[in-house]
Amino acid sequence: MTTEPALHVIRGGGNCLVLADNPLGLPEVVHWGSDLIDEEARSLVALTGMPVPHNALDEPWPLTVAPNPSDGWRGTPAYAVHRAGGSTTPRWVAEVARTAQSAADAPGGSAIETLTTRATADNSGLELVVTQTLDEHGVLVVRAALTNSRDDAAPVDVDSLRAVLPLPSRATEVLDLGGRWVRERSPQRSELREGTWVRAGRRGRAGHDATLLMLCGTTGFGFRTGEVWGAHTAWSGNHETYAERLAEGAGRHAAVLGGGEVLAPGEIRLGPGETYEAPSVFFVHSTEGMDGVTRGLLAHQRQHPGYRRTPRPVTLNTWEAVYFDTDLDHLKELADLAAELGVERFVLDDGWFGSRRNDTRGLGDWTVSTEVWPAGLAPLVDHVKGKGLQFGLWFEPEMVNPDSDLVRAQPDWVLAPQAGHPRGSRHQQGLDLTHPGAFAHLLESISALVSEYAIDYLKWDHNRDLIEAVASDVEAVDRPRVHDQTAAAYRLFDALRERHPDLEIESCASGGGRVDLEILARTDRVWTSDCNDALERVDIQQWTGLLVPPERMGTHVGPALSHTTLRTVGLDFRLLVALTGHAGLEWDITEADDAERAAIARWIALHKELRPLLHSGRVVRADLPDDRLRVSGVVAEDGSEAVFTVLQTASAPWASPGSVPLPGLDPDRTYRIRVRDEIGLPRFVQKVPPAWWEAALGEGVLATGRALAVVGLAAPVLSPAQGFVLHLTTA
Repeated sequence: MTTEPALHVIRGGGNCLVLADNPLGLPEVVHWGSDLIDEEARSLVALTGMPVPHNALDEPWPLTVAPNPSDGWRGTPAYAVHRAGGSTTPRWVAEVARTAQSAADAPGGSAIETLTTRATADNSGLELVVTQTLDEHGVLVVRAALTNSRDDAAPVDVDSLRAVLPLPSRATEVLDLGGRWVRERSPQRSELREGTWVRAGRRGRAGHDATLLMLCGTTGFGFRTGEVWGAHTAWSGNHETYAERLAEGAGRHAAVLGGGEVLAPGEIRLGPGETYEAPSVFFVHSTEGMDGVTRGLLAHQRQHPGYRRTPRPVTLNTWEAVYFDTDLDHLKELADLAAELGVERFVLDDGWFGSRRNDTRGLGDWTVSTEVWPAGLAPLVDHVKGKGLQFGLWFEPEMVNPDSDLVRAQPDWVLAPQAGHPRGSRHQQGLDLTHPGAFAHLLESISALVSEYAIDYLKWDHNRDLIEAVASDVEAVDRPRVHDQTAAAYRLFDALRERHPDLEIESCASGGGRVDLEILARTDRVWTSDCNDALERVDIQQWTGLLVPPERMGTHVGPALSHTTLRTVGLDFRLLVALTGHAGLEWDITEADDAERAAIARWIALHKELRPLLHSGRVVRADLPDDRLRVSGVVAEDGSEAVFTVLQTASAPWASPGSVPLPGLDPDRTYRIRVRDEIGLPRFVQKVPPAWWEAALGEGVLATGRALAVVGLAAPVLSPAQGFVLHLTTA
């Protein structure tokens, strides 16, 4: 008689994870996906037991929590280590424990359940711990740690320690995001074919081409439709996320989805008792398309204990207003006008320190320039704060110009091999944060300025990839440093936040080059892209919004002529695209005319009115046959209110676009639909607008949430770079 293995189940957010004890090693992953009751979970072992084909292993083999060749796994190994080239095949003895925290006890007030697998391998002298935590929003966080438990053998070199979960056969497509500077988050979709689809980043930071999520789903899955499985590797250094399908499958499953850190040879070497903790990998499953994935990830972030609950200040950043020309009188004029228009935070960008009059020198010299600021920053800071504005300041702590006082004084602080500096980028080199002197210098320099000027906000930049990121150890041997550099950056953020709990920090990396959930655990928003061209921003913001909540996504109105695309876009559309995020201005508004200033003031007032909803509700996006028309919105958690934007990015192929749905509403509520015209109305390419349009400009038009989702509204015929705002309230 065959004894059924013990099962271990955790649940949350309509999903569950089921593990089964495995007498030959690590526990098997039997199911990850939609929730099952206990009886259904118990039946899985028998229902999904696979046949054994010819020319295969003699008996079925499991997909374990860390699959490797000793399990029969012939795909990308989750676990790969060695001791001086040996001890590569552990024989694990494992135990699984389940723990649960109620919403009252858990951090952030979210109920969470955890499975912890503890495994030892006497033949390898290693201890492995894999934790899988599922919260009430359906977000499953997988962490792995490996410890060298022997003190009488060679060190352990870690090649990889990945998190892996299964995919079913119905997951037939994969969607991820590519991109480059000023064109981040470009989607690409393909069939999930046999083989391995890997998105690896070896830039020393997340990178503009980093896929925020790798999504696998049923054929044709969209924002609102289809079943989707997603993974995000929460690490700001070298990393990977991948989907893999082998001809023989993955145990009971068809394929796998995984992620982890990309390690250089010799980068992680464990001495006796030392532990390597792999980055967290976030997994999300949704039966409601990509919007379901986003809903879980946003709710997960919003429950974090350090999450900012105060209204996100409307921000003016000076970069595209003055660049390096930081004239005090001009900046005061900018602050005066910003305050009049309703701006709440003023951020002084690059060029205030050392010899930094351009981007070729001075980076790393974090002292206020006496040449430009003979009285220090106090005259500007006092003026800004006197206008009731918060004051923010730009830093790029992790980089230096070779032409700087810091490098001349401390050349050994440059992150470089003994053979010489890596190839330059943006006239910069990395600063070795793993050097105790460099770390202490940065912490004290930044902290002193924060204290002296009561700085509210840091714009923290990271403008270059780390190439040849190595430094010498105590034995004068060059060692890879990306892992340690990334961990040191986290410690620097943490130390500053501990000293200055109210200090807010933006993650900027020449725009959107460092966006991940580990950096977002330490910062309050990201600079979405250096591109402020509103037409480009439609895509960039939509796809960044798969992972990043609107309140954490910097969305600024730039000048009419974009300096990155050399395209001119009208003010109404620029205001509209920037409305729904963490809004701000990146523009010399002293050059704006009276009509433009009045429009900006109305836009800021509208944003402040809608901000409580925009920064707390559920993000929804419509699936439309023509992606040149975009409909997206935010719906209140209780369904009582919603805001949608309708954007036309290019000429449509049809004379009339037809009806467009407004998704995510309460189907049984009746809503009053109004067009908000504070920032202007679109220019049409039509003789007669839709029948509902005139009423929506006045008292509003009524419709149920069900009618709006199933049938929708007849869309007006819009010119390119035109759009409008819909505001829905319960009738």
